[in-house]
Amino acid sequence: MTSTSVHRPGATGTTSSGPRHLISIRSTPLERLRHILAEARTFTPDQSLRGRTFATLFFEDSTRTRTSFIVAAQQRSATVIELSTASSSLNKGETMIDTAATLAALGVEAVAVRARQAGAAALIARCIPHLCVINAGDGRHEHPTQALADALTIAEALDRPTFDFHNLRVAIVGDIGASRVARSNIALLGSLGAQVTCAGPRTLVPESLASLGCKISWSMDETIADADVIIMLRIQFERYATASSTISSPREYRAHFGLTESRARQLNPDAIIMHPGPTNRGLEIDPAVADGTLPGVPRSVIRDQVSNGVRVRAALLNDCLTGS
Repeated sequence: MTSTSVHRPGATGTTSSGPRHLISIRSTPLERLRHILAEARTFTPDQSLRGRTFATLFFEDSTRTRTSFIVAAQQRSATVIELSTASSSLNKGETMIDTAATLAALGVEAVAVRARQAGAAALIARCIPHLCVINAGDGRHEHPTQALADALTIAEALDRPTFDFHNLRVAIVGDIGASRVARSNIALLGSLGAQVTCAGPRTLVPESLASLGCKISWSMDETIADADVIIMLRIQFERYATASSTISSPREYRAHFGLTESRARQLNPDAIIMHPGPTNRGLEIDPAVADGTLPGVPRSVIRDQVSNGVRVRAALLNDCLTGS
C-alpha cells in the first residue's frame, strides 16, 4: 500500500492549507485569473520550479495542450513525467483515481488531466488530498487553460494590456454544444467585459446555452458582421453517435457556417481570427484564412494561440506550485 491515501470528500478550489487547483473558470476567482494572465504576459524561462515534479495524465488524444504543458514545465525547469495511458496500468483495469494516487505517491506534485468524462479533474482533486490538479479539458465541461491562452492572445493582438475587454465583441462560431473551449471562453471573456455571441446551426447551438451568459444566434453572417474577435470551432464528430445528428452535409455546413475566403473579406478589417485547433480545413475555416495568407483579410492569430498556451501554462504552474 502506498503512503498516499485516497479520500472521497474534499474541496476542489484553492485553500490556504491545500494545493491550488484550476478546475474551471467559473469556480476560480477573477483576481487569480488576472494574476495568471499578467504573469504570462511577462513570462521568460527561469528555474522557479527546479526540484518540483509535474505530470501529464491524458486519457484523450492531444497535441497542443499536452505538448505545451510539457514545454511550459520544462521552461520553468520542473521535472516532467509524461504518462502514456496506452502503456500504463489503466489497460489492466486500474482506475483513474488509483493512477493519480500512484503518481502522487511517486512524488508528483501537480498533474494536468484530460479526460472524456466531465468532472474527471474535479474528482481527482477531491480524492487525492495533496496533488495539485489542473483541468486540461474534461468532456464538454471546461478547458480553462485554453480560455486563458485565448484571452492573452486577444489582449496582445488588440492592445488590451490590462485585460479590460469592455466594448469588445466576440463571436464564437461552430459546435458550441459539445465545446469545452466555448464554455470556458464564455465565462472568462464575459468576466473580462466582452460581449460574447455564439453562432451555429440549431443542432449544435441549442438555445439553452444562453444560460451560460452569451447571446445565441443561428446566423453566422449577422454574428460576425461587426465582431472584433471571431473564434471558429470544429465540429466534434467523435462526441456524437452519428455525423448526421450534427449537420445535414459538410457542404451545406460550410456554406452557412464556414469562414470562407469570401466571408473573411467582409469582416471588420481590424478584427482577428482565432481557432483553438485542431482545424478541419475547408469545413469550418478555409486554409488561406486560417494561415493568414489571404490579402485584405483580418489577420489570423491561430499560431499565437499555440505559443501563448505555453506562456499561460508556465504562469499557471508557477501559481499552482509556488502560490506566486
